[in-house]
Amino acid sequence: MKREQKLAILDRLEEMYPEAKAELVFSNPYEMLVATILSAQCTDRQVNKVTPAVFSHWPDASAMAEARTEELYPLVKSCGFKSKAGNIIAACRIIKEQHGGQVPDTMEALTALPGVGRKTANVVLSNAFGIPAFAVDTHVFRVSNRLGLCRADTVEETERQMTKLIPREKWGQAHHWLIWHGRRLCRAQRPLCAECGLKDLCPYHAGGK
Repeated sequence: MKREQKLAILDRLEEMYPEAKAELVFSNPYEMLVATILSAQCTDRQVNKVTPAVFSHWPDASAMAEARTEELYPLVKSCGFKSKAGNIIAACRIIKEQHGGQVPDTMEALTALPGVGRKTANVVLSNAFGIPAFAVDTHVFRVSNRLGLCRADTVEETERQMTKLIPREKWGQAHHWLIWHGRRLCRAQRPLCAECGLKDLCPYHAGGK
């Protein structure tokens, strides 16, 4: 697919999802970090159900650093593995001890925290700090490749190709366009191609899949 065709798809996505934004509820970098760790293999809707109680008990990283896994886990159990609770507490202890209680705003410092990979770091950088970053989750990986915007076998290669294609100032927005499209229409199983505003541009639809 030519670059012009890829950019046309991105322009159409921007038209389709002008209000696209993070669906995790947060008010500061600490809340974004905790919510994003919890969201791994869990829906944003479920995370948003549990975080109000979490943030009521532990309103910042310094407070969370004093928590015990046995206290936190019952509140977040519905979001998955017990290790998430342990990672959140361990990350907050490092934030308290090494960063003055403030969530760091660099990829290097964020990925040094327990439970924080490149995707989580990119989500925090983009949404909490407004720093250009392009996070690749399962939706972004699937939709980017299905639409022909990239041809990649890994998350890392998807990020590399997509950040080369998309203007830097739109990285964060494009991440949300692709997530919203993946959740609403371009689903993993039985995508709603007949209802999609991209079907005239999409190679997946053109291939009869």
